[in-house]
Amino acid sequence: MKGVTVVKHPLVQHKLTLIRQTGTSTKSFRELCRELGILLCYEITRDLPLDWVEIETPMTKMKAPVIAGKKLVFAPILRAGLALVEGMLDLVPAARVAHIGLYRDADTKVAVEYYLKTPADLAARDVVVVAPVVATANTMVAAIDRLKERGAKSIRAACLLAAPEGLERLLGIHPDIQLWTAAIDEHLDEDAYIIPGLGDAGNRAYGTE
Repeated sequence: MKGVTVVKHPLVQHKLTLIRQTGTSTKSFRELCRELGILLCYEITRDLPLDWVEIETPMTKMKAPVIAGKKLVFAPILRAGLALVEGMLDLVPAARVAHIGLYRDADTKVAVEYYLKTPADLAARDVVVVAPVVATANTMVAAIDRLKERGAKSIRAACLLAAPEGLERLLGIHPDIQLWTAAIDEHLDEDAYIIPGLGDAGNRAYGTE
């Protein structure tokens, strides 16, 4: 699917299998989210531009590459997105974090916003929106809408799982977005959950119901 990269690295696929399983504990679920966040971040940042600077090693001076421009912004959709972003911050500790509080209304499936806090200079930064899943895409679309309203121009997205219906809607509304995911599953059920999916990621990550 144009605009979507499925990360097929064996470690990603193995850990995704573990995280799907019903018997995976809350502790293990969070740990796997963190590890998958690291692995997805590695793929998302593969094409970031580089500058060359002069440094001094213990042996000599040399020209060496550093990431060009301002630091990244990770924008987790609360709350389950935080579990993935923890891993991304392990890899890119200097990144800033925008927090986007959205939940899906159980009856209407419409995204409801309850919190938004972002860096002031989004227009000058590469923003990565992070959610555990893209099901209907309502929350992902709403998050990107709000970030664009705040001035963000370079936006990428990451999730563990996506449904074909959600991807079609997301890319139909925001065709400029590139999304990375570990898998595209079969379909949505009547309650708009991904099948076979992994259940409610927020509840599984934090032990709630």
